[in-house]
Order: sequence, then structure tokens, then C-alpha cells
Amino acid sequence: MYTKPMKVIFFDGYCGLCNGFVDFMMSVDKKSLFKFSPLQSDFAKTHLVPEDVADLKSLVVLIDGATYRRAPGVIKALSELGGPWKALWVLRIFPDWFLNFCYDLVAKNRYKIFGKSDTCRLPTPEEKTRFLS
Repeated sequence: MYTKPMKVIFFDGYCGLCNGFVDFMMSVDKKSLFKFSPLQSDFAKTHLVPEDVADLKSLVVLIDGATYRRAPGVIKALSELGGPWKALWVLRIFPDWFLNFCYDLVAKNRYKIFGKSDTCRLPTPEEKTRFLS
């Protein structure tokens, strides 16, 4: 498990929805708070518990040593951006089981709805400093 203070979003590198979320986060994260790493990467394998790497349906957010998964991870990542995104923390009024139920419905069908790449995402030269592999 990884405990160095940093913010990392681990995602399924083949998933169209996950890659869209990464693109979105890079566009709104003006301070470059977050780094990104595919769950399929060596970095993920050496810095997450095996269950997190095996479950490609679960986005994993690592913030200063604390790990957030699935819906709470998405909410935590967005709220860390501050500004209007902080307001999304209000979603935490819903219990995790409900948030994760909704998250899992989308995750189960994400390849059908958003597509799946044949290869893991490769960052552009501009994005390279934000990716950990």
C-alpha cells in the first residue's frame, strides 16, 4: 500500500468512461493536484492492495495515504478540487451502499455504453507529467 502524501486517481485504462473521467479531471484540475495511473500499471500493482488492482470496475482514489473506492472515491476526488466542486460533498448524505449501488450499475455496463479500447491509454506529451506508470 502507498502512503506518500499525494493525490492519485487509479482507473481502468481500457474503459472509455474512465478515460473520459480522467480527461475531465485534467481539464478542471487547474492546480494539477492529481496524478493518474491505470489500474493495469506497475505503479498501481506496487502501490495498491491486490483487490484494488483486480477489480477493474472500481475507480480508486488515493489521497495522502487514505484510499477511497467507487462512488465515494469520485465524490472525494471532485470535492478535493475546491470551488464549486466542493458542493458535491453533499452527496455524502446518501449511504455508501446506495451510492455504490448506482456506481455499480454504471460500472457493470460501462464497456457497452462507453466502449473499450484495445490498448491501455497512453498520455499525450503534455499529459505525461501527470501520469504514473
